[in-house]
Order: sequence, then structure tokens, then C-alpha cells
Amino acid sequence: MADETVVTEAAPVEAAAPAPAQAPSGGGSPWRRDDRGPREVDGVEKVVHINRCAKVVKGGRRFSFSALVVSGDAKGKVGCGFGKANEVSDAIKKATEASRKNMFNIVLKDSTIPHEVTGAHGGGHILLKPATPGTGIIAGGGARAVLEAAGVKDVIGKSLGSSNHANVVRATLAALTALRPADEILRSRGKEIKERKAL
Repeated sequence: MADETVVTEAAPVEAAAPAPAQAPSGGGSPWRRDDRGPREVDGVEKVVHINRCAKVVKGGRRFSFSALVVSGDAKGKVGCGFGKANEVSDAIKKATEASRKNMFNIVLKDSTIPHEVTGAHGGGHILLKPATPGTGIIAGGGARAVLEAAGVKDVIGKSLGSSNHANVVRATLAALTALRPADEILRSRGKEIKERKAL
């Protein structure tokens, strides 16, 4: 009976010996993010602008940062987000999460937009025109980031108002939300959609 108790006590000791749970804790910084799991990045994330703000306090200046990020899947889905924090990385992380929550679908026609459209937000105004394949994205700043994230490959854009990054980005998003497919426009005008037959 005594031998049997020794055997039953030895089995748990052998099972508990190869416990690798404590090994990662001593690894230091490379192991600290394992609890979050691998981050799946699907789509496009572009940092449009990072602004540094200084608050003057008794001991000197205290800096904080704001980030404007555009996210999209390059297949007709896009959104923007704004984040503020005391560190640049935290501000970008907040802005990225906000942009992914604010994503919406837009109407595309092949690699361009279906029709000419204008968008405005605050002082920002933008004009977008469809372009033939191979033209590329003729736009700059925040407008280019939004169009690339949305998956538009051929378009002509012109900013007509304020050059403020946030207003340009939101004006571009407003223009993209105003896009409608051809059949919807014809239906609203009371016209029938004619099928084109190949000769």
C-alpha cells in the first residue's frame, strides 16, 4: 500500500515538472505582447498627418500628439479616424481603431469612379473626375490617401478650398459618399436601362 501511494504521488510530480508557463515571463519585453495575439492587418492604413501640440505649464512645455489616419480595404471600403495621445504611437493606434469603425462602402466603376462629383467639409472643397485606365491617381495630400485606401486607381482630383488635412480628407469622403451607380441615376430620372449587345 505504501508503494502504491508513492506511485500516485510521483505521477503528478512528473506531470508538473515540464511546466513551460514560467519560461515566457522571464523573457522580458519580447514576450509582453503575446496575450494580445497576432495583429491581422487586412487592407490599407495610411497616416495622413501628425500634429504636435504644446501646453505651457509651470515646469515648461507639455507635448501631446494628434494623428489623422485613413483606412480601407482597397476594394471600395474606406474610412478616416482621429486620435489624440501623449505619445505618437498611441495617437496613431487610436486613430486607426477609429478609422476602422467608421469605414463605409463606396460605388466604383472598374478602376475609377462612375461620374464627376464634388465634396465639401468645412473650408475644404474637392472635385473628382473619372479617368481612363492607366491615368493613375492625380491628387495629392489627404485626397490621395483616401482614394488609394478606397481602391480607386484612375481618377483626377483637384482641391478647391482649404488645405487643412482633416477638411480635405473629410471633403474627399463626402464626395465618395455622393457617388451613385448609373442604373440608380437613370431610375431616379424615370428612364429605362438599355442593354448593350455586342456586335
